[in-house]
Amino acid sequence: MNKSELIDAIAASADISKSAAGRALDGAIDAVKKALKKGDMVTLVGFGTFYVGKRAARTGRNPRTGTAIKIKAAKVPKFRAGKGLKDSVN
Repeated sequence: MNKSELIDAIAASADISKSAAGRALDGAIDAVKKALKKGDMVTLVGFGTFYVGKRAARTGRNPRTGTAIKIKAAKVPKFRAGKGLKDSVN
């Protein structure tokens, strides 16, 4: 499912226009991004939790030359599925 198909599904489910569903989806995504940028967790009960994880610095290899390179530590967005989502899939 891509973004436009998701917007169509939201519009049909909530009985709103596709443009309103698109704005709502964009607003929700922006809110999650802002919360993660501040370092907060976003928990949607029954769906899951978005949070920021840390990736340690490590040594990698350049695939073209085979030389070792240093990869810096980074913050990465992560998602942990909730019980309701897990149950609906199984």
